[in-house]
Amino acid sequence: ARFFFLMRRISTPLDFDIDLAKKHSDENPVYYIQYAHARISNILRFGEEKGVRFNPGCDFSLLVEREEMALVKKMLEFPDLLIRAARNFEPNALTQYLLELAEEFHRFYHEHRVISDDLKLSEARIALSEAVRIVIAIGLKLMGISAPEKM
Repeated sequence: ARFFFLMRRISTPLDFDIDLAKKHSDENPVYYIQYAHARISNILRFGEEKGVRFNPGCDFSLLVEREEMALVKKMLEFPDLLIRAARNFEPNALTQYLLELAEEFHRFYHEHRVISDDLKLSEARIALSEAVRIVIAIGLKLMGISAPEKM
């Protein structure tokens, strides 16, 4: 319920849909964001099993696909967004941002294999995915919402 309260501007009336809040589907914005976090956690576990681990020294220049660039650009907005949301008393900016980031990640996931036969590319995509996971986890934590590893 907390997320739904934070989704609206302070000056806007709240229209709370309890049925939507209870749904375990991508129609529920909280579930959609948490699912992105859980999906990334699963990808990281799968990568470990396949011998592909997070490598901060990976070759990020391999990330050239449109969806990869969109994720990087979206994550670069995060620090300024947090400052603006706090300064302007607009927590709804954070909820909207997390929805957009989750949407960008799901789009990336559907278009590209994170773990492939190309180890260098897989490492770069693992690092990108881990960065998205961290941003989602921080955003959810700031709102007092859990970031599950599994769903």
